[in-house]
Amino acid sequence: MNNKRTSRTSHHSRRSRGSLTTSSTQAEASKSISASHPKNSDVYAFIDSQNLNLGIRSQGWQLDWGVFRQYLKSKYNVSRAFVCIGKVEGNESLYTYLEASGFELIFKPTLYHLEEDQKVVKGNVDAELVLHTMIHFPHFAKAIIVTGDGDFHCLVEYLHQQGKLRKIMTPTQHYSSLLRTFSKYIVRLDRLKESLRKKKTGIRVRPKP
Repeated sequence: MNNKRTSRTSHHSRRSRGSLTTSSTQAEASKSISASHPKNSDVYAFIDSQNLNLGIRSQGWQLDWGVFRQYLKSKYNVSRAFVCIGKVEGNESLYTYLEASGFELIFKPTLYHLEEDQKVVKGNVDAELVLHTMIHFPHFAKAIIVTGDGDFHCLVEYLHQQGKLRKIMTPTQHYSSLLRTFSKYIVRLDRLKESLRKKKTGIRVRPKP
């Protein structure tokens, strides 16, 4: 009789421990999900400076970075905007200007190579942009990716799956076909040229809402 009672007690104890373990695991999973999906509404922007700059210049105009930062803030409530950029000696004034405009800079060491007897700077920032998007992933509710480069397809796809993709801003209509799957998120900056371009007169025009 005592053996049966002891057996029932032991079985009940194991069930209790199993229940506690399951509850603990579920709590940890819930905690992890909550950390990845902040309750705030912060929107962060991650900018491929090389793709943005080359794309816009190919259309014959220059971006006013100060106005662009205002646009990101007023239109999309972007609280932090990261510019991934190659670090080149002699460009210190540009970096100061970008920081003064409200951007946070993520530097990529650069290399030089000869191309048709000309010294060309090589500083692809793909890895930096993906890495820092994931570093900050728990801290933003939505992300804006500024590029037309299809190499970021996997990042964009992941942000979309996680419900964290706000917009993809491309410099021109000539963006990668890999991004066309997300066409509803695309904002073409060439269509905002008159609002965002650098004015020779120095007079700035507020971007249209």
